[in-house]
Amino acid sequence: MDVAALLEACRKAGLRIATAESCTAGMVAAALTEVAGSSDVFERGFVTYTNLAKTEMLGVREATLSAVGAVSEDVAREMALGALVNSDAQLVVSVTGIAGPGGSEFKPEGRVCFGLAIGRTCTTETVEFGALGRRQVREAARNHAMALLCKAALES
Repeated sequence: MDVAALLEACRKAGLRIATAESCTAGMVAAALTEVAGSSDVFERGFVTYTNLAKTEMLGVREATLSAVGAVSEDVAREMALGALVNSDAQLVVSVTGIAGPGGSEFKPEGRVCFGLAIGRTCTTETVEFGALGRRQVREAARNHAMALLCKAALES
């Protein structure tokens, strides 16, 4: 994951990035801003750890949260699209998951849902990292989000 190359690809494509993070709590934004000069590409980050923050800051619908829960591709989509609406970015990655410890039979530890929005188009995916431990799940989620951003920037 070469952050400098990602930022340069975004510069060339005229893309500004925003992040919408729950279980990573700003780790993706922090990784993007490790490189000096990133402010011309990184627009803003939303850390929406609670459901209330997701609804207030990103417009995630309470009905969605009630129906499928925060750890879902539906919520990842609404987070990403909400970050687009509430920023000047053209490229957004969202992350919501269960870092652990814990989880349930239906939503196990290590399950993380991602959204990637470019313009009005949003794709989602779920990755099962497994019960690696809280720190490792969060790092794996950050790395996966960065890889999604890199792929999108290089394809633009």
